[in-house]
Amino acid sequence: MLEVRNLTKVYDDGTVALRDVSFSVEDGEFLVIIGLSGSGKSTLLRCINRLIEPTGGSVLWDGRDVTAQKQEGLRETRRRIGMIFQHFNLVRRSSVLTNVLSGRLGYVNPWTSLIHRFPAEDRARAVRALDRVGMREIANKRADELSGGQQQRVGIARALMQEPAMILADEPVASLDPATSEKVLSLLQQICREDGIPAIISLHQLDLARTFADRIVGLAGGEVVFDGPPDALDARQVARIYARDPQDVAEGASAAPNISV
Repeated sequence: MLEVRNLTKVYDDGTVALRDVSFSVEDGEFLVIIGLSGSGKSTLLRCINRLIEPTGGSVLWDGRDVTAQKQEGLRETRRRIGMIFQHFNLVRRSSVLTNVLSGRLGYVNPWTSLIHRFPAEDRARAVRALDRVGMREIANKRADELSGGQQQRVGIARALMQEPAMILADEPVASLDPATSEKVLSLLQQICREDGIPAIISLHQLDLARTFADRIVGLAGGEVVFDGPPDALDARQVARIYARDPQDVAEGASAAPNISV
């Protein structure tokens, strides 16, 4: 279980990105964080694995305080957390296979990885990961030859190379069209179900959150304003998350970001 307790982040310029955020994630749960841009979604994910240092509060994972870990313990924790990014973060001139193998960097000698020398076992693991995301046949293509949906599948395969015990995905479909977004989220959900691992996904599209989430946490101004199952999210709560008039939300106002209730 992951427990986020009173997590706060204040940036150097005084911006309060998170304010006393608390929630828990059960093993195997597919949790979606929703909110407007600037609501704190990305900061929250990055505070969980300490890519951003929180100002206050704590993150407990299986009883260990991640926020108190020193470098060695933190490296071990990060190896167990697969991270999936909005803009894919692939080395565009490298092959699909090489990009997937980079997910093993926390496990191999960094000098040998610089010249792309990975153990045969890791290469076999990479092929299996590509199989799971339907990308094995184009393992030798360059990443910059792929569509956005294909690139994100490579990103998922790369995360699987860590043999993660948890997945964090920061707006993983923000750059994709609606049909591709559904396919990518469906694939990610299926993998997490098969492996029995929890996932925390940040999204701004409410319709996708409703479709795929086991549970939704809504952020507004860095605070949790909703925490519950998708079917418990009513027009007034949606309005609070997205700073809309409840009547407009109930009527499906076009200005809202893919809002329907």
